[in-house]
Amino acid sequence: MQKLFKSLAALVLASLVLAACGGETAPTATSVPAAAATNTTAPAAAATNTTAPAPAATNTTAAAPAATNTTAAAGEVTATTGTTSTTSTLPKVTGELTVWESYGSSHGSAESNAWTAALEQFQKDNPDAKVTALDVPFDQLFNKFETEAASGGGPDLYIAPNDSLGKEVRAGLLMDLTSMLEGKLGNALPVAVDGSKVDGKIYEVPESLKAVAVFYNKDKVKTLPASTDDLLTAVKGGLKVGLNQNAYHNFGFWPAFGSTVMDASGKCTAVPGVADALKYLSDLKAAGAQFYTDGSKLSQAFQTGALDYTIDGPWLTGDYKKALGDKLGVAPMPKGPKGDSMPLTAPDGWYLNANTKNAEQALNFARYMTSPIIEKIWVETAGHIPADKTVTVSDPIVQGFAEQMKTGYPRPQSAAFDNYWTPFGDAVNKVLDTGADPTKAVTDACAAMDKANNK
Repeated sequence: MQKLFKSLAALVLASLVLAACGGETAPTATSVPAAAATNTTAPAAAATNTTAPAPAATNTTAAAPAATNTTAAAGEVTATTGTTSTTSTLPKVTGELTVWESYGSSHGSAESNAWTAALEQFQKDNPDAKVTALDVPFDQLFNKFETEAASGGGPDLYIAPNDSLGKEVRAGLLMDLTSMLEGKLGNALPVAVDGSKVDGKIYEVPESLKAVAVFYNKDKVKTLPASTDDLLTAVKGGLKVGLNQNAYHNFGFWPAFGSTVMDASGKCTAVPGVADALKYLSDLKAAGAQFYTDGSKLSQAFQTGALDYTIDGPWLTGDYKKALGDKLGVAPMPKGPKGDSMPLTAPDGWYLNANTKNAEQALNFARYMTSPIIEKIWVETAGHIPADKTVTVSDPIVQGFAEQMKTGYPRPQSAAFDNYWTPFGDAVNKVLDTGADPTKAVTDACAAMDKANNK
């Protein structure tokens, strides 16, 4: 199975080479003349804390970068769209739309700044559109959408990782975009398009690619741990390591210890590989590594120098570069005893509500917000890995994530995988919080997953 997924993951790298390389607050609505909603918060992992700082959807005056070739200073991103009139070939967006996003809970972050610039650029190019943007904290986004859409409500469209794509398609909540997008995704990376499909049909307009990797302080980490054994030795030697405590950020360790959780039929196959990985994480904690159930606190600890090494996603690139400057490095997760670490890899993108009465304009909005002029803003301001292959990047941090994606594990959209999150999130917590036996914890998680999947 690992060979199969390595082959799939290789598509990620090939595609990238072609491209040259939340808070518990109540949702708030802002009515703006043209709003973009590019959700790049950390992919959800069921009831675990995987939220990353999210920006506010408010009317601001930040200027959006022009879609022209730029010369970047050392360490900055250079993005090239190949044209200065990207939006001229896209239909204008008119009328009223409601969109949801998850950036507002971290106003002032790098992604917030990108969001602001994208909104302003959209307003400039689509003066006849009126978009009401509702900011929803990321840990509430999927549940809120599913609840409201199931009763006939919800936004015209929203943006998020593809975490709940399969689930929402099977519930009949998302619009099939296959015919509407025919001939219109020619600039999208193949891996992004594939990640937008369920049963061969397209339900997402892809914006960027996501997978976690190692962030580290180059002043503190002179020799990167190449293996999980090396990492454990480094922690024992005083390396300040902080990791998110959940079943999403640590998924890459499962294949490194010999398991990809389930077989092709959806039957759980996590024992002994995931159990061995959890035993390893327990050993890391005993050696001094810190585990966080609040991702924002981990992020702050890394930015302030309380941590030297962590594992997280590109949605934090802008903030980490601001805090560490040239000291920031990114590299793949260390190899394990059974091979490469393989973190979940998937696109973020736009989804149209099956209830929308304005599908044409909603799709026009999504296409504009994934066009090179907007992708360039996200690349330069927030370090996104664009889904559009005409946007090139030349930044060591973004390239570090591209390197990690060589061994990325394509996130499954099967109904069986929907039942992974809760039992395995519980298993992680039991082992790390209570010292539970890893084999028993994973055996119980497998049993719960198989029961839910009727396996």
